[in-house]
Amino acid sequence: KVLIDVPRSDLAEELAQSETKIRVLQDTLQQVLDRREEERQSKQLLELYLEALKTEDSILSKVAEPEGGPRKEMDVVDTGTSSTDPSALSDQVFAALKEKPAPELCLDSQDLELVLKEDTAALALALGWDKQRAGALQEACDQELSKRLKQVQTLHSLRSTSKGKKTLP
Repeated sequence: KVLIDVPRSDLAEELAQSETKIRVLQDTLQQVLDRREEERQSKQLLELYLEALKTEDSILSKVAEPEGGPRKEMDVVDTGTSSTDPSALSDQVFAALKEKPAPELCLDSQDLELVLKEDTAALALALGWDKQRAGALQEACDQELSKRLKQVQTLHSLRSTSKGKKTLP
């Protein structure tokens, strides 16, 4: 980065090279930096993808579980019934909802789905909030979940696009 920022004439004089060669050197160094940044971003995207796969696998494995008997979580979520104390949401989720300024950013996708499925009135009562605040929380959770799903779709698109391309040497 330092070599890129140095004026060409100064660097040419210091290295006893022509400014043309220094320009080529600085261009090459810039390309290396750009490639590293692209690799860093790709790595972050891949990590998001892997996290999304884990979440997807977790959801799929819960769906595929054999029914050994009625489960409280399934009763609340599947039947749409809700009590004043939603049992599908864990104490940890409630703590995040109450204490965090932006709880939708602290919850995993599965918990976001549970918050969205919960009745607004029951959620408001359980949190000690009014319905408007609980509705705003559910809307924020919906937006965050949508954003995450778009990221997963982008990753799938990138993966399918990259399958058709040859790997670089």
